[in-house]
Amino acid sequence: MALKMDAAALRDFLERVFPEVSGEFDIRKIEENYLEVTLKVQDKHLRPGGTVSGPSMFALADVAAYLNILSMIGPKALAVTTNCGIDFMRKPLANCDLIAKSQILKLGRSLAVTQCLLYSIGDSMPVARANLTYSLPQEHN
Repeated sequence: MALKMDAAALRDFLERVFPEVSGEFDIRKIEENYLEVTLKVQDKHLRPGGTVSGPSMFALADVAAYLNILSMIGPKALAVTTNCGIDFMRKPLANCDLIAKSQILKLGRSLAVTQCLLYSIGDSMPVARANLTYSLPQEHN
C-alpha cells in the first residue's frame, strides 16, 4: 500500500485540524507504515524536576501514530485513539527534544495497531514505549 499523504500534506492537515498543537511537532521521516516525528520540548512540557512530563510523551506518541495512520489512509480527521498503553522506561535527557518512531503493525478495515518508541534526540536508548490502537472511519476503505 503506497503513502496517501506525504510530510507536507500531513503538516498542512495538522495545522488545519489541530492548530493549537501543530507547531509543537515536526515530521522528520516518513515511509510506508513508518513515521518519525519530534516534539519541540518547551517549558510547558516539563514536570517538576525538569523532565518531560508523561502527558507530553503520551501526546507525542499519539500524534506520531495518528499521522502515521493518516499517511496510509488519507486525511481522515475522525480516526480516533481507542486504546493506548505506555511504558515509561527512563528519564529523558534534560533540555532535549524527543523523537517518536512509529510503526504500523496492522492496518485493517476498522482498526489500526501501532507501536511507538520515544527517544531523547541523540540517545540510542528509548525513554518510553507506547502501543496505540485507532478506530478508523469506514469511508477509508
